[in-house]
Amino acid sequence: MALLTHLLACAFGMGSWVAVNGLWVEVPLLVTVLPEQWYLPSYITIIIQMANVGPLFVTLMNCFRPGLLKEVAVIYMILFMGVLACLLLSFLWNHTSFIAGKSHSVAFLILTFFLSLVDCTSSVTFLPFMMQLQPQYTTTFFIGEGLSGLIPALIALGQGSGISSCANVSYEVNITTGNETVETTEIQLKTHYLPPKFSTLVFFLFMTAMMVACLLAFFFLTRQPKVWELSQQQLFPSNIVLSSFDQILDKVADSQLNKRCSCSKDLTGPGDILPEKIFYSLTQLTFIYLLITWVSALTNGVLPSVQSYSCLPYGHITYHLAATLSSMANPLACVVAMFLPSRSLSLMGILTVAGTGFGAYNMAIAVMSPCPVLQESQWGDAIIVLSWVLFTGTLTYVKVMAGVILRSRSHSALVWYGVLEQLGSLLGALLMFPLINVYSLFKSADYCSLPCPA
Repeated sequence: MALLTHLLACAFGMGSWVAVNGLWVEVPLLVTVLPEQWYLPSYITIIIQMANVGPLFVTLMNCFRPGLLKEVAVIYMILFMGVLACLLLSFLWNHTSFIAGKSHSVAFLILTFFLSLVDCTSSVTFLPFMMQLQPQYTTTFFIGEGLSGLIPALIALGQGSGISSCANVSYEVNITTGNETVETTEIQLKTHYLPPKFSTLVFFLFMTAMMVACLLAFFFLTRQPKVWELSQQQLFPSNIVLSSFDQILDKVADSQLNKRCSCSKDLTGPGDILPEKIFYSLTQLTFIYLLITWVSALTNGVLPSVQSYSCLPYGHITYHLAATLSSMANPLACVVAMFLPSRSLSLMGILTVAGTGFGAYNMAIAVMSPCPVLQESQWGDAIIVLSWVLFTGTLTYVKVMAGVILRSRSHSALVWYGVLEQLGSLLGALLMFPLINVYSLFKSADYCSLPCPA
């Protein structure tokens, strides 16, 4: 019975961010089909930030009108929404509509918003529900949450994408000389994309199946016996969270525990060990919060918006590997943080500088698009993929360690973590969207007809 509950908790956690993570690893295929093309990552980034109205609404309702929102009902609602949105996306992802004379993938963008709304809102609903179960299942839940990034990346690697060849395409062109018009044929190199091992339809159906598994797991978890005597120790080493509002969950969960049970204010048992209280000066706390804001802006707003410009000049295979492997680096960095935790502010600063350096290289390559350095070299391909993996891995570790430090301080410290993380993400997205979509500071081009000097 315990093993079954662990499996259910893992499947439940796996559905928390699987849809958005699945979108990101499938973007290398989507940019070749959807009319937004290289602009697509910047659209997805800003839509995800807009979807944070979901967790904000739930958090405010729990703070000001506790008990009005029924936790189980809210989770059922967002899971049904996630299943339906994934299913519709499977069949409508490539449908386009004309707006202001230009073709746009309206269906894809709208469904992306609903999937983002589901995943963002899961951050402030799933963990409070898990506090009803025995403490050991919380760790399993976070393992499942890590798999929500790993499994879509593995599926995308198995799908294969970006294999392309340059083919000659002929065009009929009318040339007018004086009063005479002559029709001539011009031949131009264009990129011809080979089909992946399975289609985008099948990929999104995989995502739908994972959301259904999450829904079924939640259904059976609601039938498990509830345990209110929860040790605070259990959440401390396991609070490795990949979203912008997860750090607020402690406050929400505690308020729900207080209103639902008549247990003592002291939730610790005889064998419980509370996280060690370590004093940090105002300067040190300010430093930590500045790191959180800066790292969140880079990882959730600035760099994801330009990943297509950073990788596509090297080819779609390179873009595919950079997207999938960097997505896998996120949960792997969290696993490393579990076994090799550190509270050293110096190490956090060093890793932030290193991660920012990798991000600066990625940004520099995006600025040089469509003609970056080492474009015709395999070294260029390997360096840009490695840079994206190290950028994601190092800064994810920094965010996790900041969460560990602030968790040992107070709940209000974690609340400010969530606020500043979201603020940084929002500022990064708002900064990049006009630069990319309005001022066109980044240039795109067809891979086979790149206007680059030999």
